[in-house]
Amino acid sequence: MDFFETIMFPFKWLVSIIMVGFHEGLTAIGLPEASGWTWTLSIIGLVLVIRAALIPVFVKQIKAQRGMQLLQPDLKKLQDKYKGKTDQLSRQAMAQEQMAMYKKHGTNPFSACLPMLIQMPFFFALFQVLSGISTNAREGEGVGAMSPEQVVQFDQSSIFGAPLSATLLHGTPPGGNVVAVWILSIVMILAMTASQFITQKQIMAKNMSAEAMASPFMRQQKMMLYILPIVFGIGGINFPIGVLIYWTTTNLWTMAQQFFVIRRMPTPGSPAAKALAERRAAKGLAPAPLTGAQKADAEAAEAAAAAAAAAKSQRVQPQRKNRKKK
Repeated sequence: MDFFETIMFPFKWLVSIIMVGFHEGLTAIGLPEASGWTWTLSIIGLVLVIRAALIPVFVKQIKAQRGMQLLQPDLKKLQDKYKGKTDQLSRQAMAQEQMAMYKKHGTNPFSACLPMLIQMPFFFALFQVLSGISTNAREGEGVGAMSPEQVVQFDQSSIFGAPLSATLLHGTPPGGNVVAVWILSIVMILAMTASQFITQKQIMAKNMSAEAMASPFMRQQKMMLYILPIVFGIGGINFPIGVLIYWTTTNLWTMAQQFFVIRRMPTPGSPAAKALAERRAAKGLAPAPLTGAQKADAEAAEAAAAAAAAAKSQRVQPQRKNRKKK
């Protein structure tokens, strides 16, 4: 067993235990053991368990994202301060000031990526479990917590004629419908990439202030908005259909979760915050009370806007041109 296999071993067991638990629960209420829909619901159940466990991390991610948005004016000033300075001492001083800024505001770019990073081991574990299904079924072996009988059941299960262990690129197991595999794989890949794009797009279009949108950080985010769906779309041709179901489901969860947050708890100063205020005003309600984090965000946003307005209002003193001596 190599180093990567050693690291992934507990994740494979955890993923397979959750799937088997849902599978046994679903068969207990009457669903067929070997049905592809029973195993599909088990994969969806796996997503629900993982994403529900990640809700506290998601809350931290929201706070970190808002903190990064509000930090953009200060980060721009820091970049301007060290612009053109490429020596080691200047780069080190800039990094130290940047880290101090992150610490002061209780945020950092890493926190914004936490849910994705935490999910990746489970994603790779599921990929390994499902990718080894056909081989283990032929050899009569189990995979993780799945017994040999359950491995055979999963290998023979299908939805719409497409086996859950089939992939678009590497072919279809015996008895599978090649056309069904192609159609379902393409539909799932499109759904996976579209849901990811829509999630990021609604954050950038509705839940960011004008100052945050104009920052260099947001220009990088706009590039990632188009690059990541392409990467996952190309990678999807290697994913078993079961993995595509997992990733599409988790993307739909994220999209719905972001929609709720943007609609009910928007970032102060964003278009979503203005829309919420308008909806409450139309109903004759008072403005929604701010949470502690939202108050801090609003105060920081007001301070940044005031600083920007003050900088613009400062007059540039005219410089007297040197007169030519006669």
